[in-house]
Amino acid sequence: MRLATWNVNSARARVDRVIAFLERSQTDVLAIQETKCRDEQFPVGAFEAAGYEVAHVGHSAWNGVAIASRVGIADVETSFPGQPGFAKATAPAPADDAPGEAPDAAPGEAPATLLDVPPPVEARALGATCGGVRVWSLYVPHGRAIGDPHYAYKLAWLGALRDTAAGWLDADPRAQVALVGDWNVIPLDTDVYDPAAFAGHTHVTPAEREAFAAFAAAGYTEVTREHLPAEHTYTYWDYQQLAFPRNKGLRIDFAYASPAVAERVTGVAIDRDERKGKGASDHVPVILDLADPA
Repeated sequence: MRLATWNVNSARARVDRVIAFLERSQTDVLAIQETKCRDEQFPVGAFEAAGYEVAHVGHSAWNGVAIASRVGIADVETSFPGQPGFAKATAPAPADDAPGEAPDAAPGEAPATLLDVPPPVEARALGATCGGVRVWSLYVPHGRAIGDPHYAYKLAWLGALRDTAAGWLDADPRAQVALVGDWNVIPLDTDVYDPAAFAGHTHVTPAEREAFAAFAAAGYTEVTREHLPAEHTYTYWDYQQLAFPRNKGLRIDFAYASPAVAERVTGVAIDRDERKGKGASDHVPVILDLADPA
């Protein structure tokens, strides 16, 4: 089975590119992030015409995650157990001028704040069983700026996902689980073109890196680095300042696999060519090849 993950940065704007990628790469299951549309706006028809079933959750022009599969979709969940939400405050959002990915919020939007009552759960996690693998398409919160309540929300979100994912393995150590998507964390200094450019900003803080590494402690393997260990291997390039031709990139799209899935991975590829040409997303697909289960 071929499993891929891709932050497409608007499913409607890039549906033709996504369908062309599916056909060219012969991907069986695609986890999609940042669809930027409500459920009724997602271009389901184009995927169905190409032979894929689709599950999607989206509430607005921000966030949104989906899974497209030609090997079946079952037991769809539009959030993971314990997934925290957020609510907006009224104060202006602090700026984070790091030369990386833009915060996942509208311009001028107020920061998130954690409340005493449960705030709404965002469209950031979608789970479905596809070809026997429990696939989770994940769009981890950006964090916006250190000190912003959205940063605390990001850490809480990652912690809750880690605890839930650990529970799945506690219940069934041979569970077939793939946690894939845009993690909005730069785990190593060699995953960014210039660590100094991110000093004092989100994505590289010790707390974020520890939250990311905690999934390994829970029993999962980050299989993309295992198969593509080369330094300065990127999955994202900003649209500004000629970042792509100058290779000013970030590695922020990953796949944490349960032991039963990790042992099936025979290869990983990053489709860098998808960042080229008109109408490209700022992220590129990350592709995993899985052998049949033993």
